Amino acid sequence: MVGGTGAFGLALAARLVEAGDEVVIGSRDAERAQEKANEVGASGGAANEDAVRGVDIVVLATKADGALPTAAALADAIGATPVLSVASDLRSTDALSLAQRTQDLVRGPVVAGLHSLAAGKLAHGRPEEDAFVCGDDEQAKALALELAGKVVAGRALDAGPLARARALEGMTAVIVSLNKRYKGHAGIRVTGLP
Repeated sequence: MVGGTGAFGLALAARLVEAGDEVVIGSRDAERAQEKANEVGASGGAANEDAVRGVDIVVLATKADGALPTAAALADAIGATPVLSVASDLRSTDALSLAQRTQDLVRGPVVAGLHSLAAGKLAHGRPEEDAFVCGDDEQAKALALELAGKVVAGRALDAGPLARARALEGMTAVIVSLNKRYKGHAGIRVTGLP
């Protein structure tokens, strides 16, 4: 998990460890990565380049401003491994999402998801919310949906092609705005689906 020492990455790692997954936390600082891995019981901590090797899916959990430079720097190490992009660029006026721009930097398929989940709620357990994943590669999307289903008490929902990632990022902006205005902890639960 690249960016696994940040609030969201660490909370996500904790939920995945709870679910029985092997998680390697990555950071620019291998020692810090190992410290954080020990905190949540992850299988290891490593420099980002080492953390992305030999995994089923790379979770790119950096902050939005670090997502693209990090993906570009790790492209060779990531190789053809699928990447789950979770960052939301709330200030961008770019028509393409971070995930779509990440796809231009790496060889493996990129999927986007978990944008509606807050680090604070995720840190305290599986939130009673649904998680959304979108992407163009069905196998990569299936891996991301499986991961998402382990970290929420709601459902992991297929939100369509990668082009929808921009809408998922926009949803994050709406949730943040609602939480500020109403001093709450809003999340999303979709109704009316089987």
